[in-house]
Amino acid sequence: AFPGNTNADSVIYYKLQHSIKARFLRFVPLNWNPNGRIGMRIEVYGCTYRSEVVGFDGKSYLIYTFNQKLMSAQKDVISLKFKTMQSDGILLHREGQNGDHITLELIKGRLFLLINLGDTKTHPSNAQINITLGSLLDDQHWHSVVIEHFNSQVNFTVDKHTHHFHAKGEFNYLDLDYKLSFGGIPVPGKSGTLSRRNFHGCFENIYYNGLNIIDLARR
Repeated sequence: AFPGNTNADSVIYYKLQHSIKARFLRFVPLNWNPNGRIGMRIEVYGCTYRSEVVGFDGKSYLIYTFNQKLMSAQKDVISLKFKTMQSDGILLHREGQNGDHITLELIKGRLFLLINLGDTKTHPSNAQINITLGSLLDDQHWHSVVIEHFNSQVNFTVDKHTHHFHAKGEFNYLDLDYKLSFGGIPVPGKSGTLSRRNFHGCFENIYYNGLNIIDLARR
């Protein structure tokens, strides 16, 4: 609760100790100045928020090709926000020469992270990883996704709900191309993804290891 001013002219200013991120703010008056008229005036100041948005029509996709000399094989962080009214679609895909691939796909309103090691003879103990998070994500609201890969440890987060898993070491040896596609798969390969439907909706603030992919594409 924040006590307000006791006259018509003075200003009472409060600064929150921790920043908050919210879609709506709701103010509930608890009591009024007993000696004055009822009234309330509030101003809210926030921090600068950079928003880069790109739309996909179900047929388009965005490809990012990065410099392999600048990338670390031990760390990958991909983050983005999306909103859609379609229950199915490819959000991102990365594929290698031997059938290895990583695919993030929306299926019936839920997100599936599929990691395929391709060669089951070489990696029989953990040839495929399939993690599911979220539900009713086709509600035309923004949802956040973060995929973190550190050595063989993978963190998959959807709207602050995180699934931690360990890929038993084989994930270090994924033979992947230095290309990431967002919104679809340009050329169907050996991945055998679940629905193969391109994404129809919007992405906001796509980052790969700190790089703003939408801004790079725009420039």
